[in-house]
Amino acid sequence: MESKIAAAIKSKYSPVAVLWSNEKPAGAIQFKEGKWGCVASVLFKAAQGHTAVFDEKTTGCRGGAVGLGFQSFEPGYIEYFLSTGLPERNIPGEFHRKNPEMARGFTAQLPKVQIPTNYVVFKPLNQVGEDEHPQAVIFFVNPDQLSACVMFANYDRPTKDNAILYSAAGCHQTILETIAQNSLDNPKAIVGLTDISARRFIDKDLLTFSLPYKRFVELEAEVEESFLTKEEWLKLRDR
Repeated sequence: MESKIAAAIKSKYSPVAVLWSNEKPAGAIQFKEGKWGCVASVLFKAAQGHTAVFDEKTTGCRGGAVGLGFQSFEPGYIEYFLSTGLPERNIPGEFHRKNPEMARGFTAQLPKVQIPTNYVVFKPLNQVGEDEHPQAVIFFVNPDQLSACVMFANYDRPTKDNAILYSAAGCHQTILETIAQNSLDNPKAIVGLTDISARRFIDKDLLTFSLPYKRFVELEAEVEESFLTKEEWLKLRDR
């Protein structure tokens, strides 16, 4: 499966397809059970041509299990970890939220996604077969490319908010929030990897632009008639 969008923005990296599967891909990257790892680092590996797989026991961290859709956060830990910590229980604090109450409010708003399979797979889009059906497609983009993608997300709609940015963990932005958009009548693109905890795993000039799959299909059909093939963008793209 090739992407007209990726070609039009002259993407350095492959778009990454997120798939649900009961088949474990042979030779795929996978975290070891009980070992810490960041989903964002594996997502970037997939953009560089590798296939990766996760099951519920190999998500790398608690946040990753939620971001991939295997679990939801249970109260009693995460609200302290995201905020001030709880020293008497040896819970460190990231101070990403002002206090536990603010953190609880955030986690309560995360969408719930029910995965019907054993595995979540990251695969370069050009390696996706005709019989496979992605849940989302994720692009790694620089500022110029992101500008074009945000504009393009609004190209075929009369509204102005068709690419959105949520404050969340990197895997929540790129995977969980994006896949949740598939259930909406007018799914939106998600700008992601603004999570400072995840950014160290990718190049400093990159963000992500994630499309729920049905929105990806819609926009792929619009590339040729859009500004993505016109002089103004082509000059900016090639600078």
